[in-house]
Amino acid sequence: MPAMTTTMTIRLEDQIKDRLDVLAAATQRSKSFLAAEAIRVYVENNEWQIGEIQAALLEADAGDFASDGDVADLARKWGANAA
Repeated sequence: MPAMTTTMTIRLEDQIKDRLDVLAAATQRSKSFLAAEAIRVYVENNEWQIGEIQAALLEADAGDFASDGDVADLARKWGANAA
């Protein structure tokens, strides 16, 4: 079953709209397809980033930090100066 879709209107700067026109012609895709794909990727990336930040905050609140020794070991592994 295909995904449900909806229509929304957005405002674009003239320059971005012109660039989208060129890209649509070059890729033989509709401007709507390209815009929807760009929004999908943006939402997925930001959902992932927010999720990682929230998980890190939970770890920090629980006191789940690397020890000084853990950091020094990792730095030695990668040949960096941990001091």
